[in-house]
Amino acid sequence: MLKDQTRRSFLWTAPLAAAALPISNSLLHAEAADAGQNTASAPVPFKVISAEEIQADAKALQAKPGNKDLIVAKELPFLFVMTTETAHSATEYEWHEGRDHILQVLEGTTVYEVGGTPKNGRNVKPGEWLAPTCEGATKLTLKKGDTIVIPRNTPHKRSTAGSVTFTLLSPTGSLKA
Repeated sequence: MLKDQTRRSFLWTAPLAAAALPISNSLLHAEAADAGQNTASAPVPFKVISAEEIQADAKALQAKPGNKDLIVAKELPFLFVMTTETAHSATEYEWHEGRDHILQVLEGTTVYEVGGTPKNGRNVKPGEWLAPTCEGATKLTLKKGDTIVIPRNTPHKRSTAGSVTFTLLSPTGSLKA
């Protein structure tokens, strides 16, 4: 029982560790210094999201599906959101020039079609693309505990027959060499 509880706690909190990585003060100050900005400004405060908060948010979203922003700070180079959806099926593939996706399933299952070559793609807003079909995409069924990393410019589409709850960490901005 203890092993199951420890694994469950890990699965609920693992995305938090990933979210904390980009917040490092040294990284924030190094980026500011690279941009020629004053590094004496106050750093963005850290945030801890407890396992209890994650569980409460997941329970609330399962009762009323939708999205919950877990971290809201326009100064940070990522989005971190929890989503619950029921009987959802994307009609088109999407891909993004300026952001990646790191998604972890907390409850339920969902199917992703990832990669391949989009056909008849169109730009719907700056850096955002849609296409009705994609040749050579890989179809993956993700279940509780699974994590998928979708790099920017990778076509992807999600379909959920039942219900799924997941966290999405989406780093934004330009990549530095």
